[in-house]
Amino acid sequence: MKSWTKWETLLCLVGAAGACSAVQGAQESGVFNPSVIRLAAQGDEMPLSRDSLFDVPPAAKNEKSSAKSKKAAKAPPDTKEGLFDLDVPTGKNDADVSKATVELSPSRDALFDLAPEKEKEGGRVAPVLSKEKDALPVSKESLFETTAPHVEKTAVPSIPDEKELASPTQEKEQRLSDGLPGPVVAAKSGSALQGFFQTEFAHANANPDHWSKSIGRLELGATGKWDGIQWKLSGRVDISTEYDHYNGWGDGNSRMELSLRENYLDFSLSDWEVRLGRQHIVWGEMVGMFVADVVSAKDLRDFILPDFSVLRIPQWAARAEYFSGDFHAELLWIPFPSYDRIGKQGADFYPYPPALAPTINAEEKPGYRLSNGNYGVRLSQLKNGWDISGFFYRSTDAQQTFYRDAFNPNLFTPRHDRIWQAGGTLAKDLGSFVLKGEAVYTHGRQYNVTNLVDTDGLVRQNTLDWAAGMDFNPTPDTRVNAQLYQRVYFNHHPDIIPDQYENGYSLLVNHKFSNNWEAEALWVRSLNRDDWMLRPKLTWGFERNWRLVLGLDYFHGPATGIFGQYNKNDRAYAELRYDF
Repeated sequence: MKSWTKWETLLCLVGAAGACSAVQGAQESGVFNPSVIRLAAQGDEMPLSRDSLFDVPPAAKNEKSSAKSKKAAKAPPDTKEGLFDLDVPTGKNDADVSKATVELSPSRDALFDLAPEKEKEGGRVAPVLSKEKDALPVSKESLFETTAPHVEKTAVPSIPDEKELASPTQEKEQRLSDGLPGPVVAAKSGSALQGFFQTEFAHANANPDHWSKSIGRLELGATGKWDGIQWKLSGRVDISTEYDHYNGWGDGNSRMELSLRENYLDFSLSDWEVRLGRQHIVWGEMVGMFVADVVSAKDLRDFILPDFSVLRIPQWAARAEYFSGDFHAELLWIPFPSYDRIGKQGADFYPYPPALAPTINAEEKPGYRLSNGNYGVRLSQLKNGWDISGFFYRSTDAQQTFYRDAFNPNLFTPRHDRIWQAGGTLAKDLGSFVLKGEAVYTHGRQYNVTNLVDTDGLVRQNTLDWAAGMDFNPTPDTRVNAQLYQRVYFNHHPDIIPDQYENGYSLLVNHKFSNNWEAEALWVRSLNRDDWMLRPKLTWGFERNWRLVLGLDYFHGPATGIFGQYNKNDRAYAELRYDF
């Protein structure tokens, strides 16, 4: 049987199956006649010339052309250059021309310099049988992988892989490290450095006036994922030159303080999400106050003035969370609790007990025993748009209780008592405003009395704290938050300073301007006496991730009031912060 020429092979590759059969039949008869190919071609199944192959209008024929020209036009090209009218380098002899001529490729891949679909076997292209691809093209459109005009392609929607669907871990990661809701942040296998740098200056208008704070603060953290376990590491360094008024150390020297922030591991156990390590646990969301936020320890060396991300102290804890639809359960164990930081006597915002000239001993903290650990449970449910939660928490109180010396009524020692607390929260988006409420019952906490005869200067008082507030936007760039709060002392003792029902309110107004400026004012006032705090401030976001804050802190009231005790500590402050 006669072997096929390269031209015949190309015709079979670009033509229909019928054309190949025609070529094979012509070979068997020993005569190759192009008319046989023309008869085998059907419509657009196979181009009969270069012009029809590339949809180029044919050149006008010259009726006076010689028979030799007609014969040459009909002669099939035997090289790729001849097929596409490429110039062939002219050699000195026929051998050079032969070497310069590129032989016609035996496959479509080689013809268009594409990577072969399969390795050659025995010097021939091994056919790849497939219903949808790699079959011989049956038309010009399939040769160049274009869509025929009469064929419509329908996009088939892809079905997401199960791994792409939201998992309980991703639902949990919607809560930021400070407990507030936020966007899903997928943990990466690598780690990325993040944190902030902040400088703070405050000048007190007291007698004498003084710089009450001068601090440089750097917090660094990294998060990542390893073998299915998510992790976070973070720490903070503070450098201060005015600790005599901030911490109460009294010598005015610069000091550096290192502290651990959140450092934990996250992993899954069946239907539970587990977090082990030092972490923030936030159960309350009221503005400017802590009602149901009973788990967090606090850095109160600056009263309640700093941003809550700076004020909260993480706890060493084991926390397990269960998510099922709109239901969420949380179990908590804190074997080694953290406690509030109040500095030392002499600091601007030290919480003195009632006495004429109190002297404070060193704070006595409970030992590292499991019996001093904390534990709790919190359940929450979203029902008809109402986000409702309830909790129980047994703990060694993070707040200090000042025990008076039995022989010296002006000598006190800060200690921590065992208490338990039960409460709940609710929130509802009502369209034009958001309603929030929190309540907590505290059992076992003690309060100082003014009776100098009392042995330890304390009396046990169980209390109920509640707050209700609403958020609304009178304009798109303005936010208003208004809150009412109350503390009820059950079996109120007449020798304690607070009334049986302590009432108050707060009002926050925030407005954003178009040139990256933001104005805000927070007003908190007691309804029982003339005791209040006012905090106006301006924030300028002058560059991305940069902000400058300028503000004032005013305190007014009697010396026994929550705010009046700091009546002489009015101050102006400035903060410069960069987040990364």
